[in-house]
Amino acid sequence: MIFSGIAKIDRRTKNLVKRLKPGDIAVIMHEDLDMVAAENLVACKPRAVINCHSSISGKYVNRGPYLLIDAGIPLIDNAGDELASKISEGDRVEVVGGEIRKNGAVLATGAVADIRMLNARNQLAKEHMGEVFENFAANTLAYLDKEKSLLYSNLNMGSLRLDFRGRQALIVVRGSEFKKDLDTLRQYIHEQGPVLIAVDGGADALIEFGFKPNIILGDMDSVTDAALRCGAILIVHAYEGGEAPGMERLNSLGLEGIPIPSIGTSEDLALLLAFERGAELITIVGSHFSVEEFLSKGRGGMASTFLTRLRVGSVLVDAKGISKLYQNKVRPMLLIYLAAAAAFPIAAIFLVSPLGPLTQQFMRLLKLMFNM
Repeated sequence: MIFSGIAKIDRRTKNLVKRLKPGDIAVIMHEDLDMVAAENLVACKPRAVINCHSSISGKYVNRGPYLLIDAGIPLIDNAGDELASKISEGDRVEVVGGEIRKNGAVLATGAVADIRMLNARNQLAKEHMGEVFENFAANTLAYLDKEKSLLYSNLNMGSLRLDFRGRQALIVVRGSEFKKDLDTLRQYIHEQGPVLIAVDGGADALIEFGFKPNIILGDMDSVTDAALRCGAILIVHAYEGGEAPGMERLNSLGLEGIPIPSIGTSEDLALLLAFERGAELITIVGSHFSVEEFLSKGRGGMASTFLTRLRVGSVLVDAKGISKLYQNKVRPMLLIYLAAAAAFPIAAIFLVSPLGPLTQQFMRLLKLMFNM
C-alpha cells in the first residue's frame, strides 16, 4: 500500500473536516474514533486517515473506525503523538505500508487497520465492559441526586421571550447518521413547519438541506461562521455559575448571543427549552442516548439526559434511526407490477375498440415478415 497526498492536521477532528478536501491525507489525534467523527471523515473523501492515537483504545466497544474501512479509506492507526510535531498543514506526505514519510524520510510508523485488527481490539473491550458499565451506572446514580432539579426547575432565560404553544419543535443534533434521518423528515418539515432548533453543528445540516434554523443553541464550537450568521436566535449553553465560553466566539464575530445556564448537555438544554416554551410535540434527530455514545463523548454518566427525558417524555418523539425504519425506495419488481397493472386495461380497451381488428392484422403481418 503506497499513496501520497497533502496533509491536513488538527487535534480536533470536527475542526479538521471543515477544511479537509477529497484526496487529502487527514492527520488526527482522536482516541476512540467515534461514529459521528468517522461519518464526517468519510463524507470528506480523504485519500487516507492517519490517527496519532488508538482508534479503538479498548475502553469500550467502538464501531466508528469500521466506517472508514467499509468506505475503502485506509486507516493508519496509533502513529504516535510525535508525528504532529513533524508534519505541518499542507505538507506532502507519503504512506508506505504503515510508514509515514516526508521527503523520503520516515517520520513515524503506525498499524494498518483492517477488520481483523478492529475486531480483536473490540473483543478485548468486551472482556471488561462489565466494569465499565458498573462505573457508568454508579456515576449516573451519584449525579441523579445532584441534578434532580432538572425535573422541576425552569430555565433562567432572562429577557428572552419565546412562545412555541400550538407549534411543534424539531431538534437537530450531530449524532450518528443524523443526516439520513433528517432527509427522511423533509416532508414533515414542509408540512408541519416546526420550530427548528439546531444544537451546534446541527445548524449546518439544516442549511445544507435547505432549511433555516430558528434557533442555534450550544457551545458554539462545531458550527460554521456562515451558519451563525444565518439570522437565527443564538443561545449559548452556559455553566451553572453563568460562565459561557461560547460567547467569546460570538463576540469575535460581532454577533449577539443569549447565555442560558443549565446542568447537563446542550441537547438536554434544547429539549427543556422546547418543552418549557410549550411545544405540543418535540421531535429530536441525532440524539445521544446509548452508553457507547456517552463514553465516546467522554461522559462517565447520563444522569442529566435521563432526568430530562423523564420530564419531557410525554411530548418527545426520538426520530433517531427513522431512516432505517422508513426508506422511501421503489423496488424494481413493484414498478413492473404497476406497469403491468396499468397496461392490462389499456390493452383490453384497445383490442375491443374499432382499432382492435386493425391492430390484430398488423401483428399478423409482422409475424409473417419475421418468419420469412
